[in-house]
Amino acid sequence: MDSSQWIDVTVDKNHYSLDHFVIPQHYDKDVSSILIPHGVIMDRVQKLARLIVDENEGPLVVCCILKGGHQFFADLVNCIKKLTTREGSTVPLSLEFIRVKSYKNDQSVGVNISLTEDELKDFTGKNILIVEDIIDTGKTMVALLERLRSYSPKSIKVTSLLIKKTERSNGYIPDYVGFAIPDAFVVGYALDYNEHFRDLDHICVISEHGKQAYAV
Repeated sequence: MDSSQWIDVTVDKNHYSLDHFVIPQHYDKDVSSILIPHGVIMDRVQKLARLIVDENEGPLVVCCILKGGHQFFADLVNCIKKLTTREGSTVPLSLEFIRVKSYKNDQSVGVNISLTEDELKDFTGKNILIVEDIIDTGKTMVALLERLRSYSPKSIKVTSLLIKKTERSNGYIPDYVGFAIPDAFVVGYALDYNEHFRDLDHICVISEHGKQAYAV
């Protein structure tokens, strides 16, 4: 995919002071900077929704990757519902939820995908849109797609709010990407660190103090 199809975020040019935005007081020492302010996230989500409606035939089964993807999923679905295709029709949607566990602290330690057999069989012949919060190495998504394709959906596409610029990547790029971010552990906008920071609206870089405070 052409990198012009996403917004490239770097620490040098996207490094907002905590003093310039509102964050929960209990996280004052736990994040080092704001990487993507909430308003910028929302504008980008609206653009992704427009691309999805323009390029996909409905009805769509929109699948949320829990838990980190739920905020992106909710905002994206709300945007899609308000849009119409070039022919002037809305896109029928149904919703599904998939739980994937792939992190402990800030190191990837494996993949555990929970899907019932009935949920998998229901994908046959349908147009699937997977909604993910962040693609790190790409291994989790590749494994999920391989499993879903074995149930013969009509089509399957992926949107991820973030992709991480890391040497650990297997090269996988989703169909729709919001931002490419540096190889740092980020939190906020429902992205967590050991279940913390989901109540932070902006996407921020976690500080060493935050890692220590919420380590398990």
